[in-house]
Amino acid sequence: MNRHLFHITIVLTCVCGLTGADWRQFRGNDTTSVSSDQKVPTTISGTSVAWKLGLPGGGLSGPIAVGDQVFITASSGPDQDRLHVISVDAKTGKKRWERQYWATGRTMCHGTMRNATPTPASDGQRVVAFYSSNDLVCLDLAGNMLWYRGLTHDFPNASNSLGMASSPVIVDDTVIVQVESDAESFAMGIDVKTGTTRWKSTRPLRSNWTSPAVIQTKNGKQVLLQSSAGLAAIDAKTGKVAWEFGDGASTIPSSAVAGDTIYIASNGLTAIRPNDKGDKPEVLWNDNRLAPSNPSPVVVDGRTYTLSRGGILIAGDAKTGEVVWRLRLEGKGRYWSTPVVARGHLYAFHDSGLSHVIKLGDKKGEILSEYDFGETILCSPAIANGALYVRGHKHLWKIADGHD
Repeated sequence: MNRHLFHITIVLTCVCGLTGADWRQFRGNDTTSVSSDQKVPTTISGTSVAWKLGLPGGGLSGPIAVGDQVFITASSGPDQDRLHVISVDAKTGKKRWERQYWATGRTMCHGTMRNATPTPASDGQRVVAFYSSNDLVCLDLAGNMLWYRGLTHDFPNASNSLGMASSPVIVDDTVIVQVESDAESFAMGIDVKTGTTRWKSTRPLRSNWTSPAVIQTKNGKQVLLQSSAGLAAIDAKTGKVAWEFGDGASTIPSSAVAGDTIYIASNGLTAIRPNDKGDKPEVLWNDNRLAPSNPSPVVVDGRTYTLSRGGILIAGDAKTGEVVWRLRLEGKGRYWSTPVVARGHLYAFHDSGLSHVIKLGDKKGEILSEYDFGETILCSPAIANGALYVRGHKHLWKIADGHD
């Protein structure tokens, strides 16, 4: 084969492969909540439900998708001390395998939460499941346990009465967990292959439910750890702090990243840009009109999107922080689920189970469809291989056009 043609073939193969990309952790592979998938449905209705699977116990953890499998966690039993990791065939919706373990840490949670609240993560070869009880288990894609860490044994006071919610992230070959409470707080980097600790750092003593985000810099990937004190950027493999933003931040919605800019739920919404020197990052703008409620902000195509406590979707200019448009969404109650975006559409889920698909315009947003899933939805969905995977308290759904 002609060498030039060979290179073109390789490029086209790689580009085509992007359309069926995995969704490997909370808010997607790059923790942005944005997918490049061009086949995901732009409306949700009863006819777009490809399958529906009943789940044991309960959970607020979101689904992840790796290849032809969808992974979800759950916790069951009167004390939520039975931990489940479940693999589902993405095409058929049938369970491939399920593994169960006993929790080694505290399982007490608020009534709206579950022990299975953190979303699992994958590096494409393994699945790492984390729980409010600070149990951390790693399995291969066939369900074989590779290692198990009961972190409460090492940090017995790292818990709170409401439950822990921070989802792990995997950067290269390191798993990062963020565990913060009023009594004991830490972050830890763990070798994904062996389960051994690479580094451990002390974190602010205050209960915190945010999850790490990842930013690509000229110096490599950095993990962003948000807390009530602000934001810290760390090297994933060493735990070394690269820089800090110390103006405080929310303890529920997590930071969002778009390119070289970070958007923090701090005094409303604050945009910052780090520099290569490791100095304090530059504050680009701040606007309290863009303040997110419980869901994390999403930033895409030059716009920030936040959900207010009143159920209003607010679009802002990502460069200036100016409010561009507002759109009131239906539903009684609150929004907890972080929205996801694909094909210029935003998918939002009310805690009652009511979903909205919103077409994102430059000057306005338009609700294209509303569908009631009929049960509580508090977690963020996943997008992979032309499908939307939605998890409620009792079921997991696949939404796809033509039921591919």
